[in-house]
Amino acid sequence: MTTAGAASAPQSAIDAIIAAFGDHRRDDYFAGFAADATFVFPTNELRLESRAEYEAEWERWEREDGFRVLRCASTRRRLQLLGDDIAVFSHDVETALADGDGEMVSRERETIVVQRREGVWLGVHEHLSPHPAD
Repeated sequence: MTTAGAASAPQSAIDAIIAAFGDHRRDDYFAGFAADATFVFPTNELRLESRAEYEAEWERWEREDGFRVLRCASTRRRLQLLGDDIAVFSHDVETALADGDGEMVSRERETIVVQRREGVWLGVHEHLSPHPAD
């Protein structure tokens, strides 16, 4: 990381994504990502090639499974600035989810890549992987 000031804008954008996800504020969460963002999840066989694909998947989870994010906690956080317009954020995330079967807690490692586009920091890639302790 370079300076605290340089890191504050991408970190704020990432914090907003995490907070919106943890509160199940779907529209705010997706607003943090570029339309051409990609997403890789251990529960999906294929990479989701756009924000619209992920939004459709999220809506399907809600409709078919009763999916709801109850909360999430972010720990072991690290932000790496790669020049002036790209940042890579990695952390451990513990998420409480609800579905038709009740509540479950998952622990994963996550990487979010953000890029400054026309002065706005947006997620361009999100990757979840199982936590090694699980």
